[in-house]
Amino acid sequence: MALRLVTHFDVQEDVLPSLLAQGVTSDEGDGAGVLETTYGSLRVLNIERNGNIIYTYKDTKGNPVFGLYDCQTRQNEHLYTFEKDMQAVGCSVNSERTVLAASLIQYTKEGVRSELQPVGSKCLTLLVEIHPVNNVKVLKAVDSCIWVQFLYPQTESPRLPQNHLLLISEEKYIERFHIHITREDGDRVVIRNSSHLQRDRIAEDFVWAQWDMSEQRLYYIELKESRSILKCIQFWADESFNLMFEMPLDISLSGLRFKLVNFGYDYCQHREKLSEQPCLCIFTNHTGSLCVCYSPKSDSWKEITYSVFYLHKGYRKTFTVVPGSADSQVTNNITFLNLGYFVAVYAPGHFLHLLNIQHPDLICHSLFLTGNSKMAAALPLSPLQSLPGSLILDCYSGKVYRATLDQSYLMQFLWTARLDCEKMAALHCTLSCGRDPGFPEEQIIQWISEHVSACHSFDLIQEFLVASCYWSVFPELDDTDMLLPYSSVLAWNAEIPGIKLVTEELPLPLVKVYNLRGYWAKLNSNLEYVKYTKPHLHYHNNVVRREWHNLISEERTGKRRSTMYVRNILENAVKVISNMDMRTLEPRLIPLLQEEDRHQRLLMGLMVSELRDHLLRHLQGVEKRKIEQMVLDYISKLLDLIWCLLETSWRKHTARPLVLHLNNHGSAADFEVFHLMTRILDAASSLCFPLPPGFHSLHTILGVHCLPLYNLLHYIDNGVLLLTETSVMRLMKDLDNSEKNEKLKFSIIVRLPPPIGQKVCRLWDHPMSSNIISRNHVARLLKNYKKEPRNSMIDKSSFPVEFLPLNYFIEILMGLESSNQALYGFEGHDNVDAEFVEDAALKHTTVLLGL
Repeated sequence: MALRLVTHFDVQEDVLPSLLAQGVTSDEGDGAGVLETTYGSLRVLNIERNGNIIYTYKDTKGNPVFGLYDCQTRQNEHLYTFEKDMQAVGCSVNSERTVLAASLIQYTKEGVRSELQPVGSKCLTLLVEIHPVNNVKVLKAVDSCIWVQFLYPQTESPRLPQNHLLLISEEKYIERFHIHITREDGDRVVIRNSSHLQRDRIAEDFVWAQWDMSEQRLYYIELKESRSILKCIQFWADESFNLMFEMPLDISLSGLRFKLVNFGYDYCQHREKLSEQPCLCIFTNHTGSLCVCYSPKSDSWKEITYSVFYLHKGYRKTFTVVPGSADSQVTNNITFLNLGYFVAVYAPGHFLHLLNIQHPDLICHSLFLTGNSKMAAALPLSPLQSLPGSLILDCYSGKVYRATLDQSYLMQFLWTARLDCEKMAALHCTLSCGRDPGFPEEQIIQWISEHVSACHSFDLIQEFLVASCYWSVFPELDDTDMLLPYSSVLAWNAEIPGIKLVTEELPLPLVKVYNLRGYWAKLNSNLEYVKYTKPHLHYHNNVVRREWHNLISEERTGKRRSTMYVRNILENAVKVISNMDMRTLEPRLIPLLQEEDRHQRLLMGLMVSELRDHLLRHLQGVEKRKIEQMVLDYISKLLDLIWCLLETSWRKHTARPLVLHLNNHGSAADFEVFHLMTRILDAASSLCFPLPPGFHSLHTILGVHCLPLYNLLHYIDNGVLLLTETSVMRLMKDLDNSEKNEKLKFSIIVRLPPPIGQKVCRLWDHPMSSNIISRNHVARLLKNYKKEPRNSMIDKSSFPVEFLPLNYFIEILMGLESSNQALYGFEGHDNVDAEFVEDAALKHTTVLLGL
């Protein structure tokens, strides 16, 4: 199952045993019957901002009893008992648990609503002093239903002596009551001026409203000239409230009766009533996203349509899906569940879609499990209500679940998925769980290493590196959403089987308050980004690529940049490697980070510098030290992922440690690792990502193991294999001077840059090496040589071989060496002189003549 539901609260297990232990059931009458009455009437009524759960049940006399379950202490507390046979509609308690508000309806024994006495109203809304039990005040006595909700301001200052209560009427208005409380006789709480409570009219003439208990926000929709206008009111800790925005929604609410979401849980709403109305709910999260999820009333189960308004992105996506088998006996309404970065679209037994709310731009980042009943088998068949904090309430069982993505299922799905879009979506879903316990990073890397060639629509290694690095730092700073790339794919035009999608642009909501803070500041930042940012602010390595190539070119041509500039870049690389050493707890099989590899260190340092400047430029107010560490973590994660990919592949194909020797023939394991390294190199080169120092040496050594000489040289000439000093030194030492190896060594040496070639030749005790050393020595001596007339006769007795052209040439060299001692010697090789050149020339001639 893609979703994992963990029971957070169960009214039957967390409340019922406590009630029985407290003797809530009387000894009078049939004990079994009393227990059955209590069990049947026990249900969740409301969940407050602090997580405390208010429940209700009927005592032996049929009186409604209200209790509270403290989610911190996991203890139950009795709040109040109304000594009348009434049915609770809504209930809320203030944060101090001193004042209780409740709305009740009285029923006859036949279950028909009757008028209360002494007034002729049907719904009674009461305010009760419960610490200790004192007075009861009637707030409303009307024919329509009333719901109540205390505000819970979050403030570090001492709690205010004033409470605020929202009263929501079925007559389509919302009021806020100001309740001043005072303490008498120690802890005795009394409502001051209870005969006249001040009130404000918050909203009226609305058809739909949703309460966000976590963030203290009220969303509601007004119908104006057949248009649905969405509005939002934010309640602040200082007792004020503001209309934050209003936004027209192109949806039909003609069939929508008066409906409330999260204002308590009204069990009077029957299942048939739920199925007759469209589904509408709003989800936000701390990153500044704002989504309106809407599904119209459906007359047929053959095709389901729903829309998601991504107001923080400025567009709407409408999905049409064929859910699956038509004979499944389920209701034809769907449910939206908030999972933070994802929204689950759920229909029991039919389909489950995981919509990526954080990155909805690419449809391939959303997972569509359409038509597979096994995907949704674990979810209850009863209606579910989504709550903040990824909580879900099963209204009929009284259970509250905490919903998370099931990592084990997603991993199984990764191994069996056939479509590229499914692999992409499942990968992002899994990576978004990076900070959860038991995060299967090793399993993801195992899957990546075995499926590098399985995706045709995108480069799997590139996507893994970009997405994994993004999700590794995203929880630290939400604003990186706009600054760091989250995918290597720029556009996705392929269709997803079973899904029809229509995307429409929307006018952006206009946030009306200028003093924005918290969530509203982030939402406004998202809106500003959509409106004005062109091009997008996502970091890319184009500047790094250009500067890196410039530095390498300058080194080859002998030009030198500022010493301080290059030193700072290399110091950045040292910081990254040091940060990696701190993160690496276990020894690795593959010896990387153990050689200099100046080019990769330059690239690494340049990326640190450019990425740090990019974030400092756009993250105003964030500590420089925090940004510095985030950049080091980001690049360290990138290098570590590459290292782990190699380790995983090596462990899979062989159990022995990797030894960098060339005296053995390549095995199948060597070829598999070589192939993976070639794919990693291609992916990193396209993105201009640095590789761990030592990567190119290992790649070249494996290439020598696995490739015929022609292919090996072709890889070298085309830049696939990069000859490093470490790899060539190892090649010269480990390979003997057989005919095959001589050909290989010579082919390698002639392709080396001069500085490395001069060092390598001194290690190879072979006429060819001596020939190359001699040529380099002669080239240096004759670089500025000017021919002068020579009258002296050659003394043949001073030369062991009578070969006039060679003797004449050696005499010139000896003269130059004696006249310019500064040129004498060859890079510390004391035996390189005219005599060495003569011996090398003779040996080379002998080889050529076959003597």
